[in-house]
Amino acid sequence: MNETKITYKDAGVDIDAGNTFVKMIKPLVKATSRPEVLADIGGFGGLFSLNTGKYKHPVLVSGTDGVGTKLKLAFLADRHDTIGIDLVAMCVNDIIVQGAEPLFFLDYLATAKLDPAKGASIIKGVSEGCVQAGCALIGGETAEMPGFYSGDEYDMAGFAVGVVERENIIDGSSITVGNHLIGLASSGLHSNGYSLARKVILDVMGMDINDQIPSLGKTVAEELLTPTRIYVRSIMNLLRDFTINGIAHITGGGLLENIPRVLPNGCKAVIRKDSWQVPEIFQIIQKGGNIEESELFRTFNCGIGMVIIVPEREAEEILIRLSGLNETAFHIGEVVKCEAGKECVELV
Repeated sequence: MNETKITYKDAGVDIDAGNTFVKMIKPLVKATSRPEVLADIGGFGGLFSLNTGKYKHPVLVSGTDGVGTKLKLAFLADRHDTIGIDLVAMCVNDIIVQGAEPLFFLDYLATAKLDPAKGASIIKGVSEGCVQAGCALIGGETAEMPGFYSGDEYDMAGFAVGVVERENIIDGSSITVGNHLIGLASSGLHSNGYSLARKVILDVMGMDINDQIPSLGKTVAEELLTPTRIYVRSIMNLLRDFTINGIAHITGGGLLENIPRVLPNGCKAVIRKDSWQVPEIFQIIQKGGNIEESELFRTFNCGIGMVIIVPEREAEEILIRLSGLNETAFHIGEVVKCEAGKECVELV
């Protein structure tokens, strides 16, 4: 009989490290607080008191996502302080398209072995993303799972909840022929297409994560780990003063797959490819991998992270407002009549 006393730490799970981690992130969480938050982190659930007096018919909108294989580049570069911004962005950008103000966010971090300092660096990014989106980080979960993940690798998932007045839900149903499409510039690849980007840049082109990309004046890591842009505050500003009939978050599937998600039957988006300059990183990937244009546009955002569909009469004023909000925006196309059975997006 084995008389050796085995602890949870011997099995690979360090409870003390977890407690240290929680203490380290408390100031980061506090920085995201809103008046509706009723409890500090550490409880079994996050508490958020919705001020129903502000709404006639409040509708909660939820979204969940991860960062995907962009994490692989964070591992290679050993840089973890911005990846949490991506996590928040992928969730809050999804719910703002329906007109919902993000209220709170929760994260899930799973790793083989918890390094409190690295974990705090990751949550620093989550906190920054929540600050940018104006939502509270009210809780989360950190799981230490030895034997499940390799080495120092980890995975992340996030969950956001927002609210919108029922009559103000944006679902694309009011989009009509003649509406204009305005594209908001992305900050780079955001968090999509990284399996293809890594294959081209690291494998086909043979570049290292720390190699300089001469034409960009950045390393591979600096360019590809640029965090996803969060559009929440800018779009909420527009919603106060303008009519927005539809919004599409340009994620996996690019312009070709995401815009049709908000178009009603009988409508087609005609997008002018020359209305904005596709950022050079996408051109580098296209050339390096000999990628066809259609594949490029259905894999990456190609420089457009969000598309809003608006009445023609308001398009110019919206572009001016976006410029004042420090958004780079372009008039990229129009909505035209679509014949049954035809493609809903046309690049011209």
